[in-house]
Amino acid sequence: MADNSKTEDTASDSVEAAKNASDKKEKLADQVMQNPQVLAALQERLDNTALTPSSYIETLPKAVKRRIDALKQLQVKCAHIEAKFYEEVHDLERKYAALYQPLFDKRREFINGEAEPTDAESEWHSENEEEEKLAGDLKNVVVIEEKAEAEETNIKGIPDFWFTIFRNVDMLSELVQEYDEPILKHLQDIKVKFSEPGQPMSFSLEFHFGPNDYFSNSVLTKTYKMKSEPDKADPFSFEGPEIVDCEGCAIDWKKGKNVTVKTIKKKQKHKGRGTVRTITKQVPNDSFFNFFSPIKVSGDGESLDEDSEFTLATDFEIGHFFRERIVPRAVLYFTGEAIEDDDNFEEGEEGEEEELEGEEEGEEEEDGESDPKKDSSQPAECKQQ
Repeated sequence: MADNSKTEDTASDSVEAAKNASDKKEKLADQVMQNPQVLAALQERLDNTALTPSSYIETLPKAVKRRIDALKQLQVKCAHIEAKFYEEVHDLERKYAALYQPLFDKRREFINGEAEPTDAESEWHSENEEEEKLAGDLKNVVVIEEKAEAEETNIKGIPDFWFTIFRNVDMLSELVQEYDEPILKHLQDIKVKFSEPGQPMSFSLEFHFGPNDYFSNSVLTKTYKMKSEPDKADPFSFEGPEIVDCEGCAIDWKKGKNVTVKTIKKKQKHKGRGTVRTITKQVPNDSFFNFFSPIKVSGDGESLDEDSEFTLATDFEIGHFFRERIVPRAVLYFTGEAIEDDDNFEEGEEGEEEELEGEEEGEEEEDGESDPKKDSSQPAECKQQ
């Protein structure tokens, strides 16, 4: 009987303890749920869960999911039709490039002083024509003096036309080092060439240089290979043609003029004898002309490191910018009008974002160091690498 009584007491104590613990949990839960911050956090989490598209799709009946899969099949077929559309756009670009070319050839002649525009060709009415006329009336004497000076200097064409564009456009000026500048002053023309019908989609940039003391090539080329087809692994990511690879050319540098390398001196100490010797070594040097020696996309499926991927993406962006903006609208980038239009467009976007979000976002700029030394050479003809 004593044992039974002890057992009953123990059981009773256990039940009482469990009840007390349960009461404490309930009281704690009540206190937590009365906290408005906790309630707001829980509600936000529930709202986010409810608004997640994938979570909604999971709740649909099997028959509805099956129809959604059919829509995805249709979407893939749409992507392939879109790819064909962009292939035809490329054909149209090639066709119209041939129509633009005579105008670009005349532009080259005016820039390089190979021809002089007629009065009709040089007539241009600006928005500020009246202000300019008034200013011109006040400067008649100065104009006469300038004419005399121009006859004496005999200026040909438009000096430093393409170099000025490089200097005006931030994307390009960031690549140009001080020792690149005298070379770029010999740049006479930039052309865009599209791949021929039946060939894989691509375009080439041709940089035409006049005779100079730095390299013997008259033309430096950069070819961008493109793909216009949905990715098999992710067909829904297709948004049009994309650059997938690029090839530069070898530059035939004259002796001691290669700005893409620099020579450094390094001291070495012999471990046994303790003697010291000085050796010279060539290392890569920052230069715009590294543009013609791009990173090669691996063909064996190996992924590039993060820095290489960024460098390659920047290269693709620059190539696209030359093709779409610089070459077709060169004079506007020379005068700065196109740059002002771009800046105004970007400022409008930022203003809208600030109005919506009430926040400002700044950009950090990091200036790289430049080494003005010019060293060594590595002769090679300008061929596709």
